Amino acid sequence: MPDYDFDLFTIGAGSGGVRASRMAASFGARVAVAEERYLGGTCVNVGGIPKKLLVYASEFGESFADAAGFGWDLGPRHLDWKRLIENKNREIARLNGVYRRLLTEAGAQIIEGRAVVADPHTVTIGGRRYTAKYILIATGSWPVVPGVPGANLAITSNEAFFLERRPERVVLVGGGYIALEFAGIFHGMGSQVTLVHRGAKVLRGFDEELREVLGREVAKRGVALRLNSRIERIEKIGTGLRAHLDSHETIEADLMMYATGRAPNTRGLGLEAAGVKLDEHGAVVVDEYSQSSVASIYAIGDCTDRVMLTPVAIAEGRAVAETLFNNRPMAVDYAGIPSAVFSQPNLGTVGLTEDEARKQFGEIVVYRSTFRPLKHTLSGRDESTFMKLVVDKKTDRVLGCHMIGADAGEMIQGLAVALKCNATKAQFDATIGIHPTAAEEWVTMRTAS
Repeated sequence: MPDYDFDLFTIGAGSGGVRASRMAASFGARVAVAEERYLGGTCVNVGGIPKKLLVYASEFGESFADAAGFGWDLGPRHLDWKRLIENKNREIARLNGVYRRLLTEAGAQIIEGRAVVADPHTVTIGGRRYTAKYILIATGSWPVVPGVPGANLAITSNEAFFLERRPERVVLVGGGYIALEFAGIFHGMGSQVTLVHRGAKVLRGFDEELREVLGREVAKRGVALRLNSRIERIEKIGTGLRAHLDSHETIEADLMMYATGRAPNTRGLGLEAAGVKLDEHGAVVVDEYSQSSVASIYAIGDCTDRVMLTPVAIAEGRAVAETLFNNRPMAVDYAGIPSAVFSQPNLGTVGLTEDEARKQFGEIVVYRSTFRPLKHTLSGRDESTFMKLVVDKKTDRVLGCHMIGADAGEMIQGLAVALKCNATKAQFDATIGIHPTAAEEWVTMRTAS
């Protein structure tokens, strides 16, 4: 008889946990997956997928307005919010089913309920005990809300996807990608949006010029930015809410939403009692192979607070399965991970920022381009596209590519391949562009700034 009920017991059926479980099962492991909330995790249910669908919906407003410059006369328009949310919910339900099928067809057993780690080889769910040779923690992250008086009156991104009606006035708190993406969503659908951020610029951690340009472009569209500002308290007034800022300004709204970061979702899992080391933020401390301080317990994805991106969690899940069940030790390469912010306009980036490149390589060459997209020569919209290449002066290697403009995320994916191959600026220059596209600018920038 086997020593354990399972070879791998995964807690959390998000993208990373599902990938690890599927691959482990395909390698012959006996796998169980526990999920207390929804299959697919944050990204599928209250993250990237539904958010991108709402971004698409919000972009139609500008498209309708731009159409006049191209000769189109459009009649009255109306957004049916209820129909949009119902259609979104239907698609998410379909994806939940896909994830369930992927697991069951791979041979993994799904156990619904909250799992708690009892010891290095035991998990309990609803009073029942399961043993496993390895336990994988893939419980993701959860929105953080500051302890501001009245903060309980606000929502987070978790609730934003299930609103019964579109709010006319919205206050978003935060300056990260979630706040900026929802600013574009609500504004594009006709809401009056105010974004309150404690910093001087949005998107901390991104290239400084990108931060400045995106702030200008978002404000230009009509989102009211309150930078260097904090909300001190929130109160209910009639059918709405009132936010009191540290500047003594007050803002009234129908909806207030906190997008002030996410924390590892590890509380109450029994990890510390089992000997698993957590950092000061509650993240599971792991080595390059995602192994925790307890040899039989591994962790991947947001709960490790390494890089909170779905594709990264998927890569980590694959690496764990390969390492444990395919005799192929694998560590994830975190260099050159591309990312996109589906703000309006879109932002895409890969590689080092200008400041990072200067610190690591010393002498660098920077190429910049700012131009009006061809589309807006007829639409009349006041919008600029910004592109930036950061190059190592000594080797000519391209160290970073950064962009704000339409389809930035789509372009950056291809450039990420080039950077992974250590492409040089000379190779960019030798590549023939596709005309007329914004993308050709990447291979036609010749003058350093």
